[in-house]
Amino acid sequence: MGTWDSGPFDNDTAADWCGDLDDADVAKRPVLIREALSRAAGEDGYLDADIACEAIAAAAIVAAQQPGGQPITSPYAPDFLRDGGRLNLPDDLTVLAVRALDRIMAADSEWRDLWQDATAGNVNPAFDAVYGLRRALTA
Repeated sequence: MGTWDSGPFDNDTAADWCGDLDDADVAKRPVLIREALSRAAGEDGYLDADIACEAIAAAAIVAAQQPGGQPITSPYAPDFLRDGGRLNLPDDLTVLAVRALDRIMAADSEWRDLWQDATAGNVNPAFDAVYGLRRALTA
């Protein structure tokens, strides 16, 4: 996984997934977001980092669509969202996004392991980004 920063879109897997979301038919975009979140939330075994990266990007999109949500400005996010686009997302995606983030932060998550090993001390910007998304989704 190529990672250049700690944000939800700052890795190859998330950027590729966002490109696919950008290219998808408007009606299919909520389905793709649900699929990404469901794969992470429903994983019973060791959670693969790529699944986690896609789910974190999807959760960031859901969080941005909430009332008062932070606009998406990352150059690696879907173009239609950076240009002020909106999605009509079902309300249950908020709960699913929280479940996915909780699963990503569980002990048996490759994403969590990689970021825990990559940071020193109590400062972990990737964990902080996930916790921030979770706060936005549960506000």
